[in-house]
Amino acid sequence: MARNLEFVEGEIYHIFNRGADKRVVFQDKQDFSRFLESMDKFNSIEPIGSIYENSFDRNQLGNPVSKLVDFVCYCLNPNHFHFVLKQVSEKGIEKFMHRMLGYTKYFNQKHKRSGVLFQGPFKAVHVDSNEQLLHISVYVNLNDKVHQLGNGVSKSSWEEYSGADRQNICSAKSMVLEQFNNFSEYKKFASESLKWIRENKEEAKFLLE
Repeated sequence: MARNLEFVEGEIYHIFNRGADKRVVFQDKQDFSRFLESMDKFNSIEPIGSIYENSFDRNQLGNPVSKLVDFVCYCLNPNHFHFVLKQVSEKGIEKFMHRMLGYTKYFNQKHKRSGVLFQGPFKAVHVDSNEQLLHISVYVNLNDKVHQLGNGVSKSSWEEYSGADRQNICSAKSMVLEQFNNFSEYKKFASESLKWIRENKEEAKFLLE
C-alpha cells in the first residue's frame, strides 16, 4: 500500500483506487475527459494551479514541461482507475496523486454532492520484474475485459498502444512495446495473458495487486 511504500526515481509502480463505497466516479464522457485532462496538466514539476486557471495562461503554450511521472499505461472504469507509472522526479508520484485529488472538487461541484469521492489513500504496488510489468500492462490496458464491463463504459491506453489514439499520454509505453516486434505480437501476448488472468484469479491478484 502507498503508506508503507517508498517511491524511488526510475522505478515503476501500479497505482489504483476506487470510489468510496464502490460508487461511480465517472458518470459521463465529460467526467472521463476531465480526469484525462488532469492526468496531463497536473503532471508537471511546476505547479499550474487549477485547470481552469491554467487555461488562461498563454505563457505555457509551446513550452516544454518537466514531468513528475511517466505513464506506462492507464485505465479508467466507472468506479475505479489504474495507473502504471514510472517516477521521474523526486516525490513525483506523491505530488502527482495529491494534485489529482482536485478531480473530487470538480466532480462534487458538477454533480451537486459533498464529501470524499475515493476510498481513502491511493494504493500502490512496486513493479519489480519485467514479467510483472508485461502482465500488468495487459491487466490495465484490457481492464474492461478483465471485469467484463462491455463497450463504452471505460477508457484505457489500449488504443494508444495500437496507434489508434494519438494523444500520447503514455510517454513510457515503449518500455512494453519495444519488447515485441510489432503491436500484433503484443496483442497476441495480451490475449494469452488476459486468458491466464481470468483463469488464475488468486495467482494473478498476487502478481498484479
